[in-house]
Amino acid sequence: MRILSTFLGLMAATLAAPAIAQTAETIGKPEPKGLGFQPAATELARQIHSLDGLILTIITLITVFVTALLVFCILRFNRRANPTPGTFTHNTPLEIAWTVGPILVLVLIGSFSLPVLFNQQEIPEGEVHIKVTGYQWYWGYEYTDHEFGFDSFMLAKEDLAANGYNEDEYLLATDTKVVVPVGKTVVMDVTGADVIHSWTIPSFGVKQDAVPGRIAQLWFKAEKEGIFFGQCSELCGKDHAYMPITVEVVSEDKYNEWLKGAIEEYAGDMSTLPAIEVASAD
Repeated sequence: MRILSTFLGLMAATLAAPAIAQTAETIGKPEPKGLGFQPAATELARQIHSLDGLILTIITLITVFVTALLVFCILRFNRRANPTPGTFTHNTPLEIAWTVGPILVLVLIGSFSLPVLFNQQEIPEGEVHIKVTGYQWYWGYEYTDHEFGFDSFMLAKEDLAANGYNEDEYLLATDTKVVVPVGKTVVMDVTGADVIHSWTIPSFGVKQDAVPGRIAQLWFKAEKEGIFFGQCSELCGKDHAYMPITVEVVSEDKYNEWLKGAIEEYAGDMSTLPAIEVASAD
């Protein structure tokens, strides 16, 4: 199966004429020894990063406070400092405090986290619609507005340079990539054909399980042009590690040019092209 997947990927790389060469800046990908998030390229990702910073601050303060209490109790109530232990059985103000305190902390976290969750789950009106299907072990994409689709396979290491990728982008780069215009709302319908997969782009702040028999949705609006990488994030079988995701965000003119070539190559509907003059090669 792995040999077949590689063979099909090589064929797709050879035949995919509209797959434009990788000339854009690579923005979203893992970095060696990286500790933080990948750069945010959408408002969704920025909100997630901000929420993470808030929660990290809260749990750090809680950890410091609890540690200080432990140290105080060790020093104040050891046998030497407190030879005669207290005989009380409860302390009402203290019990109220350690009940109300955590409630207030949870309300604070919820007041910031729920708007982020709702923003992700409330799907806006899309300007670009793409159906994503997870297979063992590759991704299929359908540009439903234009009635064409293609499959996307991981590039072999020896094919990276020929497709404009660096060696450190092995296991990330694909023979064909999702191309979307900058500043446009992209809505994706996500499903699986065999087992559960998960489509994710960390820089976009999106992750959606692809469940067979169900269609879920995600959305994003990319604010930066460039190449962004993701990977299947749900254990889906022996080649789970070999089904990456590549998305290129381009200007609207470049997108229309790519769209025209893709419709021609994949037998889409030419009448769905935007009523905009596609930039000529010269």
